[in-house]
Amino acid sequence: MARAMFQLRVRPERLREYRAAHAAVSRDMLEALRDAGWRNYSIFESEGGVVTGYFEADDLAEAQRLVAATDANARWQALMAPFFAPTDAAFADPGEPGSAPVRFLTEIFNLDAQLAASASAPAAEKDPR
Repeated sequence: MARAMFQLRVRPERLREYRAAHAAVSRDMLEALRDAGWRNYSIFESEGGVVTGYFEADDLAEAQRLVAATDANARWQALMAPFFAPTDAAFADPGEPGSAPVRFLTEIFNLDAQLAASASAPAAEKDPR
């Protein structure tokens, strides 16, 4: 299973509308995400209009490709485009000129993974002191 996180910057004056749009996502978009293999998908808001999304999929690239190929996603992206702030250096996506300012985050710690590794490690390796 792959886990992915991404960040976007929403225009501060559009945050209320952005929240409202996500409170009532169309059924076809919800099904497109589910059918493409996106699971445990959440979006979190922080200060300054930065939103962070998290989802899981068996095959991240395939899940992204499948959802991107749907009409529901094309409509959703067109609806969402005006909500995003201009791309800045911190959020630039050089592979997608004109796209929403997305950046993917790199996982550096996972509690479950370390607990599983610790449980199977020899006793001498369990205490790093």
